Amino acid sequence: MAEPTSPPAAQPELLVLRERIDALDRDLLALLNRRAQLALEVGDLKKREGSVVFRPEREAQVIDGLKAVNTGPLQNESVAPIWREVMSACRALETPTRVAYLGPAGTFSEEAALGFFGSSIVRVPCASFDEVFRATTAGAADFGVVPVENSTEGVVARSLDLFLSTPLFIIGETSLIVRHNLLRRDNTLASIKTVCAHPQALAQCHDWLSHHLPDVERRPASSNAEGARLASLDASMAAIASPRAATEFGLHIVAPAIQDDAHNRTRFAIITHPDRHPQPKPSGHDCTSLIVSVDNKPGAVHDMLVPLKVHSVSMTRFESRPARSGQWEYYFYIDIEGHPDDPRVGTALRALREACAFFKVLGTYPIDVH
Repeated sequence: MAEPTSPPAAQPELLVLRERIDALDRDLLALLNRRAQLALEVGDLKKREGSVVFRPEREAQVIDGLKAVNTGPLQNESVAPIWREVMSACRALETPTRVAYLGPAGTFSEEAALGFFGSSIVRVPCASFDEVFRATTAGAADFGVVPVENSTEGVVARSLDLFLSTPLFIIGETSLIVRHNLLRRDNTLASIKTVCAHPQALAQCHDWLSHHLPDVERRPASSNAEGARLASLDASMAAIASPRAATEFGLHIVAPAIQDDAHNRTRFAIITHPDRHPQPKPSGHDCTSLIVSVDNKPGAVHDMLVPLKVHSVSMTRFESRPARSGQWEYYFYIDIEGHPDDPRVGTALRALREACAFFKVLGTYPIDVH
């Protein structure tokens, strides 16, 4: 039997480069600890002042400032997640941040929560969107993360409806490119009897399922990760979920990227209670979200939108939802560019309020323009 061969020795130039990287890593660690110490001092000041630890507009400004001075070769797309983790670790030294999202482990909502807050959080997985709102309202979580819109299927109706019945408001947003994968215990498409996933995922993969698994039952689950958990217990079942869920539940990715839209993206709102967190201050690139309704009379919707045109405020989203009053009345969900502290936006909002039978600001928050 042949003797095992040892790996070739590293070249002298490579050893020198590795030693330089190791030295830089030690320098980086020392600098990060200096930053963490300053964060603790900031935390002490905030406690004395009674101000909140997490300021989304401040974190957005930090990341924007770093991107502006970045000269590479590190790409700006890498700067944001690196510094979110740095700020997350420093924030955790001040106080633990509890974040609620649709669970269990492995959901896209969990991925969105980690992407926005960083991994140094206390995770609060919930069984439904209703439970995310309930936990955040009751104080079991400081923040909640809920999907509000998908590029394929449109608005997530349940999330929008819950904004009407709770006091929570939006202080941030994040979006994910959602790639759905077919997961299963056996690494084959053969003998699948049921595909289990959240109804939104089943809808986003309708064409693929109709073509490849036309006779298979499509069973809704409370989340994609819950579908993956069920598939891990039943060899005849497959799930639609993320690679994180495949790893979590020991499943094969039988077919990757089965979503009908290659650019499928979901937008998530970061929600909290106004008694525990103030409205973010202007960041320079903000969005204001509203729910409004008008009296059911000719021209009412047109009149409602006139103040935005008059004051040159751009509307980036306009969705309608039945008011469930039985009178063919609707609530309108509107996103506009800008912050109410901007005189132009503030004036438009005051005029819009006067034109509406119902008016609620869902939140003003920084958006990522890069």
